[in-house]
Amino acid sequence: MNKKQRQTLERIFEKPERSDVSWSDIESLFIALGAEISEGKGSRVRVVLLDVKAVFHRPHPQKVTNKSTIRSVRRFLMESGII
Repeated sequence: MNKKQRQTLERIFEKPERSDVSWSDIESLFIALGAEISEGKGSRVRVVLLDVKAVFHRPHPQKVTNKSTIRSVRRFLMESGII
Protein backbone atom coordinates (compact mmCIF):
# COMPACT_ATOMS: atom_id res chain seq x y z
CA MET A 1 0.00 0.00 0.00
CA ASN A 2 1.48 3.34 -0.99
CA LYS A 3 1.27 6.65 0.87
CA LYS A 4 -1.82 7.90 -1.00
CA GLN A 5 -3.70 4.65 -0.29
CA ARG A 6 -2.81 4.87 3.41
CA GLN A 7 -4.10 8.45 3.44
CA THR A 8 -7.32 7.31 1.77
CA LEU A 9 -7.75 4.63 4.44
CA GLU A 10 -7.23 7.24 7.17
CA ARG A 11 -9.74 9.58 5.53
CA ILE A 12 -12.35 6.81 5.36
CA PHE A 13 -12.09 6.27 9.12
CA GLU A 14 -12.16 9.95 10.11
CA LYS A 15 -15.05 11.22 12.22
CA PRO A 16 -17.19 12.99 11.19
CA GLU A 17 -17.39 11.37 7.77
CA ARG A 18 -15.78 13.21 4.91
CA SER A 19 -17.59 13.98 1.69
CA ASP A 20 -14.53 14.70 -0.40
CA VAL A 21 -12.95 11.27 -0.92
CA SER A 22 -12.54 10.43 -4.58
CA TRP A 23 -14.11 7.16 -5.69
CA SER A 24 -11.03 6.36 -7.79
CA ASP A 25 -8.91 6.62 -4.62
CA ILE A 26 -11.23 4.16 -2.86
CA GLU A 27 -11.01 1.71 -5.78
CA SER A 28 -7.22 2.04 -5.72
CA LEU A 29 -7.26 1.22 -1.99
CA PHE A 30 -9.45 -1.84 -2.60
CA ILE A 31 -7.04 -3.11 -5.26
CA ALA A 32 -4.02 -2.53 -3.00
CA LEU A 33 -5.73 -4.57 -0.28
CA GLY A 34 -6.22 -7.45 -2.73
CA ALA A 35 -9.90 -7.02 -3.51
CA GLU A 36 -11.54 -8.28 -6.67
CA ILE A 37 -13.59 -5.57 -8.37
CA SER A 38 -16.15 -6.19 -11.10
CA GLU A 39 -18.64 -3.98 -12.87
CA GLY A 40 -22.30 -4.49 -12.14
CA LYS A 41 -25.34 -3.12 -13.87
CA GLY A 42 -25.38 0.64 -14.29
CA SER A 43 -23.12 2.36 -11.78
CA ARG A 44 -22.84 -0.67 -9.49
CA VAL A 45 -19.42 -1.96 -8.51
CA ARG A 46 -19.04 -5.39 -6.91
CA VAL A 47 -16.15 -5.82 -4.48
CA VAL A 48 -14.92 -9.03 -2.85
CA LEU A 49 -12.26 -8.76 -0.15
CA LEU A 50 -11.28 -11.72 2.01
CA ASP A 51 -14.56 -13.54 1.20
CA VAL A 52 -16.65 -10.50 2.20
CA LYS A 53 -18.82 -9.17 -0.63
CA ALA A 54 -20.28 -5.72 -1.12
CA VAL A 55 -21.93 -3.69 -3.85
CA PHE A 56 -21.36 0.04 -4.09
CA HIS A 57 -22.69 2.66 -6.46
CA ARG A 58 -20.04 4.63 -8.29
CA PRO A 59 -20.86 8.33 -7.85
CA HIS A 60 -21.88 10.25 -10.94
CA PRO A 61 -21.69 12.85 -12.36
CA GLN A 62 -19.41 13.97 -9.52
CA LYS A 63 -16.26 12.01 -8.74
CA VAL A 64 -16.37 12.17 -4.93
CA THR A 65 -18.33 9.94 -2.60
CA ASN A 66 -21.01 11.06 -0.18
CA LYS A 67 -20.99 10.46 3.56
CA SER A 68 -23.29 7.44 3.46
CA THR A 69 -21.02 5.69 0.96
CA ILE A 70 -18.02 6.42 3.16
CA ARG A 71 -19.86 4.80 6.09
CA SER A 72 -20.62 1.76 3.90
CA VAL A 73 -17.00 1.47 2.77
CA ARG A 74 -15.85 1.76 6.40
CA ARG A 75 -18.25 -0.99 7.48
CA PHE A 76 -17.11 -3.20 4.58
CA LEU A 77 -13.44 -2.78 5.52
CA MET A 78 -14.20 -3.57 9.17
CA GLU A 79 -16.19 -6.69 8.22
CA SER A 80 -13.26 -7.77 6.02
CA GLY A 81 -10.95 -7.53 9.02
CA ILE A 82 -8.79 -4.78 7.54
CA ILE A 83 -9.24 -2.56 10.60
